[in-house]
Amino acid sequence: MFVKSLELKNYRNYEEMEIRFSEGSNLFYGDNAQGKTNILESIYLSGTSKSHRGGKDKDLIRFGQEEAHIRLFLEKKEVEHRIDLHLKKHKAKGIAIDGMPIRRSGDLLGMLNLIFFSPEDLAIIKNGPAERRRFLDMELCQLHQIYTSDLTNYNKILKQRNQLLLQIGFQESLIDTLDIWDEQLVSYGSAIIKMRETFVVELNEIIQDIHEKLTGGREHIEVTYEKSCQEDEFLEKLQNRRNQDLRLKNTGIGPHRDDIRFMINGIDVRTYGSQGQQRTAALSLKLAEIELVKRRIGETPVLLLDDVLSELDSSRKGYLLESIKNIQTFITCTGLEEFVNSQLVLDKRFYVENGKITEQTQEAKDHEQRSE
Repeated sequence: MFVKSLELKNYRNYEEMEIRFSEGSNLFYGDNAQGKTNILESIYLSGTSKSHRGGKDKDLIRFGQEEAHIRLFLEKKEVEHRIDLHLKKHKAKGIAIDGMPIRRSGDLLGMLNLIFFSPEDLAIIKNGPAERRRFLDMELCQLHQIYTSDLTNYNKILKQRNQLLLQIGFQESLIDTLDIWDEQLVSYGSAIIKMRETFVVELNEIIQDIHEKLTGGREHIEVTYEKSCQEDEFLEKLQNRRNQDLRLKNTGIGPHRDDIRFMINGIDVRTYGSQGQQRTAALSLKLAEIELVKRRIGETPVLLLDDVLSELDSSRKGYLLESIKNIQTFITCTGLEEFVNSQLVLDKRFYVENGKITEQTQEAKDHEQRSE
């Protein structure tokens, strides 16, 4: 699986742009705030329908314009596919796969498997549980359409149940309808818990080997799924805490409250680990994510590295670059010095300045190497 080319029109600071990529490494360098991350964001958007930064579609449209277009060509299992996104300022986005519009953005997931790694991801270990749930959900949604459906339905029912808890405070007779919502919440929630649990077990097997290599065998990592309830106890516990939910006007149990914990040598790294241990655990997590996707779908995902190399020390940076040699990778950085003495071959280099991209020719590369 690899991205062949990308076309942008009125996207962020790009008025119009067309670019072809290497199946190997693609480096975008230049000063800050020139548009490097926007390229990675548009690729991520093409595979997930969402920006890794969050926000609304209108924020992605070039200033002064009403709409933007993204077109991405990819090759998967030796078949070429096209993804089109039409972003509108005042309407929902339009998405098409191979020229055929899709009704739900969730249908796009799994078409292009992506792993995004940014400096913010280095904090995933020490930040709140919402970010780790988001990691679980995004990866499972890319791997399983049924998970996407279950999660969408669960979130809808959760929202409706919470609204009902609020309404019961004004109309007590509505309490009789809670049973219906509880049964549906448990049905979808139990499926989510089961798939997350399986995912974490497989992730745990992969990450341990990676982390031991990263730390020279000094550290053993273990990932555990911290559930607010067992799937077979969900309904009972939900009913037992009903009075508490009614008082708080909120559903206090279920997969929307779950977390994953990282233990290094038996110690919770989020609470007691050093910053270096937390960063190493985050790096191990991303590298394990790559391997897990390869096992699940039989193909290598596309890796997006957004200015993450500057945040890593030389040993972690070296291990990361060594690990991604056979993966199509998109990298942003401010300068090329980060790659001095690295073993990563830069197949294509692009200089980015004020929304303009210039591909560095082989002649320019040779001149640069001579000057070094």
